[in-house]
Amino acid sequence: MADSGASKIKKTYHEQVAEKIIEQLKMGTAPWLKPWKPGEPGAALPMNPTTGKRYKGINALHLMAQEFSDNRWMTYKQAQSVGAQVRKNEHGTWIQKWQFNEEQDKLDQEGRPVFDDNGRAIKEIVILERPRVFYATVFNAEQIDNLPPRPNQIPVWDGIERAENIIRASGAVIRHGEADRAFYSVSTDSIHLPDKGQFAEGSLYFSTALHELGHWSGHPTRLDRDLANPFGSEAYAREELRAEIASMIIGCELGLGHDPGRHVAYVGLWIKALQDNPLEIFKAASDADKIQKYLMEFEPQQEQTQETEAEMRSRQSQQEELEKAVALTRAEEKRVKNDPNSTPEEKIAAKEARKTAEFQATMNDEELQRHVEEAEKRQQDKQTTGQG
Repeated sequence: MADSGASKIKKTYHEQVAEKIIEQLKMGTAPWLKPWKPGEPGAALPMNPTTGKRYKGINALHLMAQEFSDNRWMTYKQAQSVGAQVRKNEHGTWIQKWQFNEEQDKLDQEGRPVFDDNGRAIKEIVILERPRVFYATVFNAEQIDNLPPRPNQIPVWDGIERAENIIRASGAVIRHGEADRAFYSVSTDSIHLPDKGQFAEGSLYFSTALHELGHWSGHPTRLDRDLANPFGSEAYAREELRAEIASMIIGCELGLGHDPGRHVAYVGLWIKALQDNPLEIFKAASDADKIQKYLMEFEPQQEQTQETEAEMRSRQSQQEELEKAVALTRAEEKRVKNDPNSTPEEKIAAKEARKTAEFQATMNDEELQRHVEEAEKRQQDKQTTGQG
């Protein structure tokens, strides 16, 4: 059964998102129509700093369509859990989450619970006949007070180098200079690109190559999407929508940026597709995430390790700053406590500031320790593999 919050929504979630996207398509400001310059990996992708995970699918597009420059989003309670506070009169943004399975007691043939040797009920994951949808309201970091500054990532691996390694590892057949345009041919299962020298920047070449690699992923032997549609048709435009959203996500994830200039010709068809079927944006976003996941799995593990090490150094630097903040708030609390002129309110505020600083430092330290343990385990695995 769906969350009771769903009853408050007059239109379905995908209808609301489709309307917003259509409006932005007409203005040229839809998320994948914005040119993103090369920069910090992942900086443009919506993420939840309390879980460390990024939002995906239709939720990601919906959050990117909002008028905020910060990519951090969280619920009211999540903000409170890190000592922050959503400002009064701020309006949140809906997101949805689907549940396709759940943990249940394992039953025997007669429908009775099965227990283990210790008398505990054995659990199993069961696929739900009817998936459940839940809704939540999230707030952007720009609507929240007392959040720590966003930690700066240190891009160790250049986005172009990462893209080149992904393309090479995919094994895709790429032919250069055979045509003055970029396209993927499903009949020959090959990508065709202009010569590299025809691109003004290396990032533009690799962004284009990754877009075509997105189409390549739809081959029947891979993700198996319908690619046999004539150029300029509505079905062709729907495939372009998937590849373009995936290209935007991957470009942002690698720090390559995103150049939508080659695909503005499809805007009219995209608007028509969403007007005819608002659910299309849900399907397109879902397929784009599958494309992103499929292609990013070609990234060599060495690069993922380097990125993790960069993040660890960033967290170490942040931890030093947080520990300084703890020391300052402790000193301030002691000063206020010993000052006979301090009011009860000032003492409470100083105590809360100290607790917040300690909480933030503890949370960051736990995450840092997790990264250290993962790095040590990778090193052990590497040594074991080398010995074998």
